[in-house]
Amino acid sequence: MQGLIETALSNPWATLDRLLDGPLHPGGRESTERLLDRARVDGGTRLLDAGCGPGEAVEAARERGVEPVGVDLDPPAGGVRGDLAALPIRTDAVDVVLAECVLCLLSERGAVFGEFDRVLAPGGRLAVSDVVVEDSAPDLPDPVLEVLCLTNATDRASFVAEIERAGFTVESTTDHHDDLLAMRDEVTSKVDYEAMLGLMGDRGARISGYLDSLETAVENGEISYVSLVASRGGE
Repeated sequence: MQGLIETALSNPWATLDRLLDGPLHPGGRESTERLLDRARVDGGTRLLDAGCGPGEAVEAARERGVEPVGVDLDPPAGGVRGDLAALPIRTDAVDVVLAECVLCLLSERGAVFGEFDRVLAPGGRLAVSDVVVEDSAPDLPDPVLEVLCLTNATDRASFVAEIERAGFTVESTTDHHDDLLAMRDEVTSKVDYEAMLGLMGDRGARISGYLDSLETAVENGEISYVSLVASRGGE
């Protein structure tokens, strides 16, 4: 049993993938669909999913009659391998750039926003969702901070301001705290982590304390999840 716990801690992405149905972000497929609606993605839209992961959003867009392109450092079949700071996409080539739960994994986002602006055609739109932290992130092991998208997360106001400084005009912002709570409930309903950590002695007790801090921050709204749609600056 302890070996299973160690495996889960060493690769939390794979663990969450086994536990959750759909994309590994709050709201799952429904949240992605709503964001695509707000970005006015339809059959005539040229869409880039930046940091596409295993490609769930690419598939959702394809079902709308879109011919999407997914770019990732480790892309799925049919995706394009590439760095978001140097996108292998032509200038003015897409109408919408989608970036779900990816920006908070990047410590330097200036070049990435510059690339988003470059590949977007006139009138193009940026559709983003990510974790925000209104206070400092809980003290958790680095792999767990990464899988929870807390490594480089900022507060909501700073998140919006950073996008606007990059030259975009934010049109709408939506809070998805309820989706985050639902995701937490789904995970805890499937895993009795308290019993599992109880088998790990002092280390398990420390991790349990970390998770209690995380639970409090999520419940109080200090950690939340937001999405926004922005237009290319000057368009």
